[in-house]
Amino acid sequence: MEKKMPTVFRRKCYERLLEWKRESKGRTAVLIEGARRVGKTTLVTEFARREYEDYIYIDFSRADKATLDLFHDQRADIDTFLRMLQLNFGKLLEPRRGVIIFDEVQRFPVAREYIKHLVADGRFDYIETGSLVSIRKNVEKIVIPSEEERISLEPMDFEEYLWANGLDMYAQEIRRCRDSLVALPDSVHAKCSRLFNEYMLVGGMPQAVEAFVEDADFRRSDKIKRQIIDLYREDMQKFGDSEARRARVVFDDVPGQLSHASKRLKFSGLDGGDRYEQFEPAISWLADAHLVNPCHLCNDPNVGYRLHADSSSLKCYLADTGLLVSLAFDDGPDLLDVHRDIQFGRVSINKGMLVENVVAQQLRARGHSLFYYSWDEPPKEEGGRPRPREIDFLITRGYSDAAGKPRVCPIEVKSTKTYSTISLDDFALHYSKRVGDEYVLHPKQLKVEGKRQYLPLYMSFCL
Repeated sequence: MEKKMPTVFRRKCYERLLEWKRESKGRTAVLIEGARRVGKTTLVTEFARREYEDYIYIDFSRADKATLDLFHDQRADIDTFLRMLQLNFGKLLEPRRGVIIFDEVQRFPVAREYIKHLVADGRFDYIETGSLVSIRKNVEKIVIPSEEERISLEPMDFEEYLWANGLDMYAQEIRRCRDSLVALPDSVHAKCSRLFNEYMLVGGMPQAVEAFVEDADFRRSDKIKRQIIDLYREDMQKFGDSEARRARVVFDDVPGQLSHASKRLKFSGLDGGDRYEQFEPAISWLADAHLVNPCHLCNDPNVGYRLHADSSSLKCYLADTGLLVSLAFDDGPDLLDVHRDIQFGRVSINKGMLVENVVAQQLRARGHSLFYYSWDEPPKEEGGRPRPREIDFLITRGYSDAAGKPRVCPIEVKSTKTYSTISLDDFALHYSKRVGDEYVLHPKQLKVEGKRQYLPLYMSFCL
């Protein structure tokens, strides 16, 4: 039986590759990094097919010995190396019109190191892809080429999900209404909200999206996601070294941690540890592998959040919310229909954890680093308890009322239609001179009150 080719979805990363090709003109290679099964290979092969006369594709997970030997035996002579490589693949590339792809380059670090010399030669463009590319085991014996630009490929955001479903006009209309701050008609708002809830359950892993697009069945999509989760666990065991056990403990405990009211990662009781320092290597491993999106506490909400970050106090979101759903309900075959049950409210679940995770996913896809802010308001009465407050996310944007200068933009995420904005109100009062636009992401319609924008959750990809 002929192997089914993966569907080529429209990805925003394609435009970044075009920008690299246009501006680099062969002076740098580009490395597309991201989690396993996030669509790197499909993206770069489609890019090579459309933007170059021809290409050579080397998959280092299955490359033959003759190809691997070239990197060891002919690296001193680039002319011979390139001639033999083209002979091996039966392709004669035209200088400056061809591209060579190193797929899964983390499996053969020698090739990644050789990029420096190949780029200096200048005949062809070079694209690398890799997952786990920053893991110590994959870089400890090589010199990382300075001629390498990096682009992260994240799971599909909601706009890409709409494109995958052939709903480009909805994506355009969401953007238009976000830019003009005009609410969508109620009927369109209801459909976009339903689609966003659907996306939250399916997630943004291309194979899972493809399965759902084909038959609108959560079961096949969920089966694929569980296979991906198993693959990630195998990677932790294979590449995690001494941190493998703790990396898996943190990964598997993400749903439980996010289901708590504070959603902060609590280290007590995790694998016998009780301090951040004991888990920091494992969390860094998971972040480097693009499996989680850490969100750190910012102690002073001012532009340049990293300057005031407290690394030991963090939330740990899963990189893909669809995987979070499958990981949370991993109790056996009786839960294969849980996605539909969640959609129709037949399962009791802390929906807030899914909504917060999916917003974190949209922000990361936009390139934002994740930070939150927490503080205590004084008690109202003497001897009373302090009143805890928290802003879910802090981003930085130019503020029109300050000549476009960057300002702190707080984001509160609401999963229900009934809520208060006490934390945001107090934050805006304390830091009025620092704050630009304020955002409330909620299930309701768009509205604007002063510099506070109440945006439907499905507009989160616009921030």
